[in-house]
Amino acid sequence: MDYWGSGWMIGADPKFQSDERVGRPFRPDATPRARRRVRDDSPHLWRWVALLTAFIPLSFVLVQCGQAPSAGTLAANVPSSGASFDDRFPKPQFRDRFPTASESFEQRPDLAPKRIAQGNGQAIKQATVQAAAQPVPTPYRVASLAPQLPFQRPPRGDETMLVSLKSSAFPYFGNNPRTDEPFLNVSSGSRHGHRGMGGRVFWQDETFSDNRVLMHVPETFDINKPGVIVVFFHGNGATLERDVRDRQRVPQQISDSGVNAVLLAPQLAVDAADSSAGKFWQPGGLKRFVAESADHLASLYGDPRTAKAFADMPVIIVGYSGGFVPTAWSLEVGGLGNRVRGVFLLDAVYGELDKFASWVENNRSGFFVSSYTHYTAPRDRELMRMLREKGIAVAEDMDRPLKPGSVVFVETPEGVTHRDYVTHAWTRNPLEDVLVKMAAGTSGLMRIAASSPAPSSR
Repeated sequence: MDYWGSGWMIGADPKFQSDERVGRPFRPDATPRARRRVRDDSPHLWRWVALLTAFIPLSFVLVQCGQAPSAGTLAANVPSSGASFDDRFPKPQFRDRFPTASESFEQRPDLAPKRIAQGNGQAIKQATVQAAAQPVPTPYRVASLAPQLPFQRPPRGDETMLVSLKSSAFPYFGNNPRTDEPFLNVSSGSRHGHRGMGGRVFWQDETFSDNRVLMHVPETFDINKPGVIVVFFHGNGATLERDVRDRQRVPQQISDSGVNAVLLAPQLAVDAADSSAGKFWQPGGLKRFVAESADHLASLYGDPRTAKAFADMPVIIVGYSGGFVPTAWSLEVGGLGNRVRGVFLLDAVYGELDKFASWVENNRSGFFVSSYTHYTAPRDRELMRMLREKGIAVAEDMDRPLKPGSVVFVETPEGVTHRDYVTHAWTRNPLEDVLVKMAAGTSGLMRIAASSPAPSSR
């Protein structure tokens, strides 16, 4: 056989020939021994040829994977039509995201119990019982847009409560404005106290730590009508419950007056002969006190929505005995301005005459009443003189209504005691009488209840 014509040439001058038995090339001039060695090694050689035949295409793939694609390759992947990204990847339509009713899975609420029942063991049985015991959910209720009934305040009687306020008189850690020195000016170990004008020390934890306020809303009070807040500053040696509420009957006098009024009475020095004003010495002290009280008065009234009305309500300040100090400073720096519509002093002009005179002169829309015994008579007469010198008319009886701008001084007869002055002055229950005369002389502020005859007729 002519191996040269069989296509096994690699060039024009072939150097190898093939053995017809295995197709293994060998040189034509090879010796018989060399040819015999080629034939003996041919099975091993054949396996290597087969292995290389399979490996060479794979190597080409690996070489291509290790190289970055060419610009031509990238260009070949761009469609010739010039379509944009949005054309090639359109946004999903509503029907693509949400199946139609016919495509949705049918909801089968009974599947869960059946699947649980397929399990084994006590735990599965308990789970089945619990699943069966679950209540069937009720349909959602849609809120009605129809007009609703107005808020109905629950029926109630007189409401009286002690409430703690941050803005109440004490505790107080500032300065005494009279001396510009710390109010708590005595220390003993961890205790701090205040040395009063008489030299006696009152300890802070015993005398100046009660921040409670006595609040009272009469049964007849109506937030929808003109009303006032009565701020009552008690005297020395008093507590809110024993004296202001029970002995002096301040809440009861407000209710019995029938005037549309509520009460705020802060605890001052607890059962002590001290007239310190605490936080009412500070600028804006009375304003903060009334503002903080508004939410609590609204709650006591039974309608939290009325807090804004209470916060804006006019104020009447009543000061008894040692309460003259917080009264005077509240008029001077309290921050309520012309919201203070009246001042009533009960045997209380022991000092601060300039502050009282200044307020009367600059607030001709408010009334001023001072009733006194022989204890305070000299200072009351001095205050009357100061006012008359300013051209302000001063009356000395309580026989007429209290109109805006009224200034009245009432001297009470001998036998009237200072201790009982809040309930027995020129008349029984003088606070009740003043409120009635204020309502009679103030346009729009009328009595809305009359459970008993007016005090002036007694």
